Amino acid sequence: MTELPYDAILLVSFGGPEGPDDVIPFLKNVTAGRNIPRERLAEVGEQYAHFGGVSPLNEQCRRQRSELEAALAAAGMPLRVYWGNRNWDPYLPDVVEQMTDDGVTRALAVFTSAYSSYSGCRQYRENLSAARDTVAQRRPGAKVPEIDKVRAYYDHPGFIDPFVAETARAVAEHGPDARPTLLFTAHSIPTSMASDCDYEEQLREATRLVVEALPDPSLPSQLVWQSRSGPPQVPWLEPDVNDALLALGADGVEHVVIVPIGFVSDHMEVMWDLDTQAKETAAAAGIRVSRAVAPGTAPNPSFISMWVDLIRERIAAETAAEPGEVPRAALGSLRVRPDVCAEGCCPAPRRPTAAGRPAGGRSPAGS
Repeated sequence: MTELPYDAILLVSFGGPEGPDDVIPFLKNVTAGRNIPRERLAEVGEQYAHFGGVSPLNEQCRRQRSELEAALAAAGMPLRVYWGNRNWDPYLPDVVEQMTDDGVTRALAVFTSAYSSYSGCRQYRENLSAARDTVAQRRPGAKVPEIDKVRAYYDHPGFIDPFVAETARAVAEHGPDARPTLLFTAHSIPTSMASDCDYEEQLREATRLVVEALPDPSLPSQLVWQSRSGPPQVPWLEPDVNDALLALGADGVEHVVIVPIGFVSDHMEVMWDLDTQAKETAAAAGIRVSRAVAPGTAPNPSFISMWVDLIRERIAAETAAEPGEVPRAALGSLRVRPDVCAEGCCPAPRRPTAAGRPAGGRSPAGS
């Protein structure tokens, strides 16, 4: 077997609490440096109480890690897969330290985020850099592994095709005579962040790809936003999914399918913001709602195969005899994101000088 340029894979995610005692410490990690009052954290913590204080994200990542490692071995790339989080155990610095102890010299990271933005890509890269610095301080003289990342995969067939199948299933729930409106949802971000990255453009492309592949591509559809947090005076992407539902209800729409196109799996923001809050809003507006399931929620071979494909693609780029374009599985018409992010891409949002509280009842968490 040809020697691979990487000796490990690192699955990088947000993290989430795994019991009631974890909730407030987890939320403190998420909101560190934002001066969020403890009362506000307790208010958000009540959302987790509806689910026993447990986010499903960590368990999803455990399964994905195991499935990815098995799929890589079956594909002739027997690479160990590690898993680390931004905001909860296993924390990235601890995982990078374990990788260092295990003799890993170069790893390739896969993010549980399909899009390009500060919070969905660059911040994770900053987290990895900080983790490497932490390990270098903990272990003077140790060789800390270099860590690259796979490209954004919002238009990969392994991401789009499961959404097509799930959206078609959710549409069918409404019966053969209904023509439900499709609401594609994604995490809202400040407009200052959105203006400096391809996040919104990529989401609109992913939405288009799903709609055009449906059995009935003429169904009305709209991209809306959810899970806003931050000072109310700071503009974020709109409309909110709840406002969109109220507007549709006022227009006489009776059937809606919600598609969480911005998410890799059904974690807390899907379970609370969509399955709880948005469904309550829909019921009040006289709308029957069904929802598509995000592809990484349950075992899904095509989704895991996508990550294998992205890893193989990056390896091919690293081992190519001559520089040049490596064939990529991409359905969209947007320019393909580069293997290596440009310096300065997806900068942090421009924040107000005065500290503010998260607006409304949305969770500041991402799990």
